[in-house]
Amino acid sequence: MGHSSVEAEETKETDIRSFSSSRHNQTPYIHKVGVPPKQDIFKEFKTTVKETFFADDPLRCFKDQPRSRKFVLGLQAIFPILEWGRSYNFAKFRGDLISGLTIASLCIPQDIGYSNLANLAPQYGLYSSFVPPLVYAFMGSSRDIAIGPVAVVSLLLGTLLRNEIDPTTNPHEYLRLAFTATFFAGITQATLGILRLGFLIDFLSHAAVVGFMGGAAITIALQQLKGFLGIKKFTKKADIISVMKSVWHSANHGWNWQTILIGATFLTFLLFAKYIGKKNKRLFWVPAIAPLVSVILSTFFVYITHAEKKGVAIVRHIEKGINPPSVKEIYFTGDYLLKGLRTGIVAGMIALTEAVAIGRTFASMKDYQLDGNKEMVALGAMNIVGSMTSCYVATGSFSRSAVNYMAGCQTAVSNIVMSAVVFLTLEFITPLFKYTPNAILAAIIISAVLGLIDYEAAILIWKIDKFDFVACMGAFFGVVFASVEIGLLIAVTISFAKILLQVTRPRTATLGRIPRTNVYRNSQQYPEATKVPGVLIVRVDSAIYFSNSNYIKERILRWLMDEEEQLKAAGLPKIQFLIVEMSPVTDIDTSGIHALEELLRSLKKRGVQLVLSNPGRVVIDKLHASNFPSQIGEDKIFLTVADAVLTCSLKLPEEV
Repeated sequence: MGHSSVEAEETKETDIRSFSSSRHNQTPYIHKVGVPPKQDIFKEFKTTVKETFFADDPLRCFKDQPRSRKFVLGLQAIFPILEWGRSYNFAKFRGDLISGLTIASLCIPQDIGYSNLANLAPQYGLYSSFVPPLVYAFMGSSRDIAIGPVAVVSLLLGTLLRNEIDPTTNPHEYLRLAFTATFFAGITQATLGILRLGFLIDFLSHAAVVGFMGGAAITIALQQLKGFLGIKKFTKKADIISVMKSVWHSANHGWNWQTILIGATFLTFLLFAKYIGKKNKRLFWVPAIAPLVSVILSTFFVYITHAEKKGVAIVRHIEKGINPPSVKEIYFTGDYLLKGLRTGIVAGMIALTEAVAIGRTFASMKDYQLDGNKEMVALGAMNIVGSMTSCYVATGSFSRSAVNYMAGCQTAVSNIVMSAVVFLTLEFITPLFKYTPNAILAAIIISAVLGLIDYEAAILIWKIDKFDFVACMGAFFGVVFASVEIGLLIAVTISFAKILLQVTRPRTATLGRIPRTNVYRNSQQYPEATKVPGVLIVRVDSAIYFSNSNYIKERILRWLMDEEEQLKAAGLPKIQFLIVEMSPVTDIDTSGIHALEELLRSLKKRGVQLVLSNPGRVVIDKLHASNFPSQIGEDKIFLTVADAVLTCSLKLPEEV
C-alpha cells in the first residue's frame, strides 16, 4: 500500500513538471468555439415544437406518397389491424386462439371479483372484458396487452365514487356516475394521445408507481377479508387500521368457519398453482386456469352441500345477456358532471400509466416498437365506447398480459378470442355462477394482487436512489394508512418535489487533470486527478435557468473560497483563473446570463479571471445575443478545458 501511494505521488509530481515545462515550450493551437448562424425565429419555434410533440416524426411515412396511398396509410395509423392483418395466417391464429382461451379462463373469475372492488354488480366486470378488448384489437399497437378491468383501477374507482354517492342506498345514481367517470377517463386518455402529451404520465416516477401498486395490493387484499372471513358488517374505510379494527371486533360473532374453510383451501390451491408456474415456465397454463377451476369446484361444492344456508355468502345472481346501451345514463349536465370528470381524469391517468408500462415491457421483450400516443388514443376510444355500453374503466392487466405472452400470443386477435369467450359466458353460462361463494372471489383477488407487491424493486430502488425510495415508501404508506387518493397525492407530490430539487439544486464539481493525459474529470470520482496550479476548474451539470442560476453562482463562489482557503493554509499562490466547463449546460435563460454577469463582477473584485469552456450551440448563441463575450473577452471562451488550461497557464507568473 505504501509503495503504491509513493508511486502515485511521483506520477503526480512528474505530471505537474511535464505540464509546467510544456506550457513554456509550446505555442498552442487553440480551436475557437463556433457561433451558429442566426436562425429564423419561426423556424426555431417550429423545430422546438416538432422536437417536443413530434420527436418520432409520425408523418414521415406519408412523404412523397400519392393521395390514395396517404388515405390507406391514414386508416392504418388509426386502425393498425389493417396493416398487420394482411400478413395474418393460420399459424398466428393458432397461437392467438390458445392464448385467448387461456386469458379468458383467467379473466372471467377475476372480472366478477374486480367489479365488487368497484362496488358494481358482477356482470359489469364481464361487460368490461367484452367490448373494450374488441375496440383495442382494432386500434391498439401492442401485440401482448390483455385488456379488461384491473384491481388497482377498480379499487380507485370504487373509492372515489363512494365518496360522492353511497352505492347501497343509491345504486342507480352510483352506476351512472361510474359510466360518467369511465367516459371522461376515455376522453382524458384520447386527448393526451391526440395532442401528443403522453410525456405527462412520465412525471409519475417508477418508484412512486412501485410504492402505489404495493400499497394498493395490500389495501385490496385487506378489503377481501370481508368475503374471505364471511363478515357481514364491515367498515367502508380502506385504511389498514380501520379494516383491522373491523375484523377484530367481528371475531367473536361475525366470522363464518365454513366460509374461511372454502377461502383458505382455494387460496392455498391458487398460490400452489402460481408456485408451479414460476418453477416451470412450460406450466404457465396451470396458474392461468387455476382461478376458473377454483370457481367451478367451489360452486359445485356449495350447490351440493347447500352451504349458503349455513351462512356462506354467494354471488346469487349475474344478469344474463350482453352489454345494454348506457349512453343515456352518462351525466352530461348537473352536479355529478364535475364529480365524474374529476374521478375520470384520475382513474384514466392511472389506467394509462399501467397500460403503457405493460405495453413497453412486452414490446422490449419481443423487440418491436410501441407508439405511446397511438396506445393512448386506442385506450381512450375503448373506454369512451365502453362507457356507452355499460362498461367501467378497462386497461391493460399485467397478470393477464403475462399469461398472454407466455401462452404464445402473436397479435391482438387474442383479445378478440377472449372477448368471444366472455360473450358466450354472458349469453349462456352466467346462471351457473349463482352458487359461486364470495370467499372464492376473495381468494382469487388476493392471489392476483400479491404479485403487485414488488419488494425486489423496492430493495433495488433503495440501493440506487434514496430519494426515490422515499417516494416509493411515501406512496406505499399513504395508501395503506390513509387512502388510495392520499397515497396517489403523496406519490405525485414527492415525484414533483424530486424534479424541483434536481432543477433548483443541480450538481457541480471541480475538475482535475488525469495523469499523462489532457483529460479533465471530476476530482471526487478520480482522486488521482491533479489540480492545475493557479487555476480552478468547475463543471456545471445542468441547464442554467431562473430557478437555479443564483444557486449555481453562489456554489461556484463557494468552490473558489474553499480552494483559496486550502491554498492559503498550504502557503501556495492564489487562484488567478476560474474555468467554467459548460459542456453539460444545455440551455441558459436571461436569469442565467445575469448570474454569469454577477459572477464576473465578483471574480474581478477578487482578482480572478473568468474563462468559459465549450458552451453549446444554444448557449453560445444566447451569450452573444446578450453581448456577454465582449464583457468577458472573446479570448476567454475555449473549445476544450485543455485549451483553456494551456492558454491560462502561459499567462501565469513563473512562481505559480
